[in-house]
Amino acid sequence: MVDVCAANGYDEISEKLKTLLGLEKSPVAIKLVLREDDLPEGVEKIEKPARHCEMVQMAAAGKSFYATAEAQACKGGADALGIDEAPEKVKTGEFYYNLGRFASFASAKRTFDEIPSVDLRFYAAVYAPLEDATFDPDVIVIICNPAQAMKISQALVYTLGGRVEADFSGIQSLCADAVAGPYMRKRANITMGCSGSRQYAGVRDDELIVGLNGENIGCVVNALEAISQ
Repeated sequence: MVDVCAANGYDEISEKLKTLLGLEKSPVAIKLVLREDDLPEGVEKIEKPARHCEMVQMAAAGKSFYATAEAQACKGGADALGIDEAPEKVKTGEFYYNLGRFASFASAKRTFDEIPSVDLRFYAAVYAPLEDATFDPDVIVIICNPAQAMKISQALVYTLGGRVEADFSGIQSLCADAVAGPYMRKRANITMGCSGSRQYAGVRDDELIVGLNGENIGCVVNALEAISQ
């Protein structure tokens, strides 16, 4: 019986994803590390603090590094990843309400309470372009256009069928929607981006984000090959 999820190294997987989808940027491998001793060998700490969404873009452009809590400039993102705790004003909804994104504190808090978040406290997040990953990623983030996301969604249902769910609220997109959600729920997610990722990380108006589970990335790549023939 053929193993539909069998795949070679991450360098080959990344190359297939980029070729089959026509990606401009590398898929980004992300691993959440529980202890300092668990850091992949040879990966250095990021030089200066940045937002998680910015770090994803840095890795998509070719850089590999890890970031602890003090290097995560966006504490909301760090909270979603299980690396740090969100400030009280974020938890209560006051922060987002004051930005003018919600009609009330209640709607802001209700939205924050439903944002996916990792329920463990991790030491760091490790980022790398997928082709350079020396570790098994928990999540693989792809910044792409709608047509490319469509092909990914077709690949996700190729083997078992079903539906692809997109869970988002327009805030905390690259952290909560694209990483924490797939990590905790063990299923892929498509998200539209957020104001922060578009302002600070340069996610373009014609781009959206897909978060894939690292464990079954071989299934996705093989499905993409099958539907591209």
